[in-house]
Amino acid sequence: MADVTDSTFQAAVVERSKQVPVVVDLWAPWCGPCRVLGPILDKVVGATAGRVELAKVDVDSNPAVARAFAVQTIPAVFALSEGKVVDQFVGAQPESVVQQFVDRLLPPAEPTEVDKLVAAGDEASLLAALELEPGNPAVVVALAERYADEGRTEEVLALLDRIPPSPETRRLAARARVEADGGGVDDDIEGRLDGLLEHVRDDDRARQEFLDLLELLGPGDPRTLTYRRALTTRLF
Repeated sequence: MADVTDSTFQAAVVERSKQVPVVVDLWAPWCGPCRVLGPILDKVVGATAGRVELAKVDVDSNPAVARAFAVQTIPAVFALSEGKVVDQFVGAQPESVVQQFVDRLLPPAEPTEVDKLVAAGDEASLLAALELEPGNPAVVVALAERYADEGRTEEVLALLDRIPPSPETRRLAARARVEADGGGVDDDIEGRLDGLLEHVRDDDRARQEFLDLLELLGPGDPRTLTYRRALTTRLF
């Protein structure tokens, strides 16, 4: 944070914004909302660790800056990048709004080594990423999808056990198990479900296959709800 004056504004804000985004807080000591907003700006901008900078301008002492921004109400906050105003708001705002305002100024994060390995997508790269971050869901899912494409069911399921269940992992596990049995979601899905329904009460494997087929159908398919109800009736 820096206090900026009429004489330092060009260098401290306009020129500096060509290197890093600068948030300008136009305030005055007598302004109650300014005293509310000020600490929030300090906190949110400070958390960027220098990727965004904050400049505070007392409009009573620095009328030239106030005129340049045509300020009529304070607090007034402007964001500058490359020497130009790119965003602004007026009035005291909650921290969530200020956070979104500052987030929009942040440059895109540089891809990590793991990001680059996942983007490469080959097995060697994905295994290397897994070594770096064994519990990273994106890495696990990417490698499991590759193994599923190759029919490596046991390896798919072992990988997915590393991370908490999610709709994506459940669908991938279901796909691996169903394809291992030589099937998939095809035109005869209803016939297969009807046949399995006769055995779900006493046959664990039949029940798992039935559930896997429903997982592959997905919640958007109206047959999923129908067959889930039928399963409940058979089990209970």
